[in-house]
Amino acid sequence: MKEENIHNFGKPSLTVDIVIFTIREDELKVLFVKRDINPFREKWALPGGFVRMDESLEDAAKRELKEETGVQNVYLEQLFSFGDIKRDPRGRVITVAYMALTNSENIKLKATTDVSDVKWFSVKKIPTLAFDHKKILDYSLKRLKWKFEYTTVAFSLLPQKFTISQIQKIYEIVFNKRFDKRNFAKKIISLNILREEELKKNVSHRPPMLYSLKNNIGEIVEII
Repeated sequence: MKEENIHNFGKPSLTVDIVIFTIREDELKVLFVKRDINPFREKWALPGGFVRMDESLEDAAKRELKEETGVQNVYLEQLFSFGDIKRDPRGRVITVAYMALTNSENIKLKATTDVSDVKWFSVKKIPTLAFDHKKILDYSLKRLKWKFEYTTVAFSLLPQKFTISQIQKIYEIVFNKRFDKRNFAKKIISLNILREEELKKNVSHRPPMLYSLKNNIGEIVEII
């Protein structure tokens, strides 16, 4: 039986790019770095870089994220691969995109290695991006909304204990629409995914209940 010779084929390079979303100042924001090397020097881009021969895709994504932004210990989910032939002016480069959601309150951004700045941007005010990163971001936003509809991923943006109103606020920000308060609360509570914790303290009005997310919840939960 004939066997294909791997040396007869070209070797495209492989990169990872990371799309990290958070909620800040009542807006959905995404993390970009300013490139300090060519191509696209001084342009904003998604954190990322080349995969080394001795590391997995996820390890490469975590390493690049930490090196370029200082962000670490966040859950990364593989999103999609982007392989347009001319997506990178340096040659044939295929990228695997990852997506993450994080509560950014305790994150201290730090630009290092080959970037000069790192910053959160509102998804409504995106700068001109390097490579095909706008395409990657657009796909990520569509995927994010699907995740919000059918999983509990939104709760990763909340503190450990939260109110129903806090959940609703995040959904309204991501979907850019208002939800009826009573119907939203009724639907969330009916899912049986929350645990009552305690009444919120130090409030001037009737204290709302604080909840936490239960463990061992199924992968698919129809939230809205």
